[in-house]
Amino acid sequence: MNTNPVDALVPLVFEQMRQALTDLLSVPRPGLNPVRLLVIGGSSSEIAGGTIGQNSTCELGEAVANAALEVAHENGVSLAFQCCEHLNRALVMERAVAERYGYEIVRVVPQPKAGGALATAAWKRFIDPVAVLSIRADAGLDIGQVMVGMHLRRVAIPVRLSVSTIGRATITAARTRPLLVGGERAIYA
Repeated sequence: MNTNPVDALVPLVFEQMRQALTDLLSVPRPGLNPVRLLVIGGSSSEIAGGTIGQNSTCELGEAVANAALEVAHENGVSLAFQCCEHLNRALVMERAVAERYGYEIVRVVPQPKAGGALATAAWKRFIDPVAVLSIRADAGLDIGQVMVGMHLRRVAIPVRLSVSTIGRATITAARTRPLLVGGERAIYA
């Protein structure tokens, strides 16, 4: 008999994460940047119904990371996972992706209490993981108000998804678009 409430949340969190990312990636594209790089930040404490930074839960971090990696692979999207404030919100990603974009690699390995359960799970799943200081992603998913917006391209457009929570954490999603420049005479493609 399963008496651990976190264990009971794992399959639900996995499915909610899959649905949220599927929704985010299927937003009609006119005017939006194609999603090549997606940033995800999340608090496993918030997902479990607690307060951010208080009760990191590896199983929930793994459920989110596993679902994200699965959907990203299906859609040909690269991922970056934001660490917590103890690592200055550095990001975990594949070395090849960091090098492709020219991101500055830093020396740190996330842990559940310094980086967060989600970044730790991603680190373990990546083939050649590295941490970078900052990125400019085409889209983002924020799970539990961890402030991934700092890692999005300049013009972020909020996206409503068919799910509004992952576990017990509120989610916010965004896609980006190119900056519109010019005035009344400008023509935008």
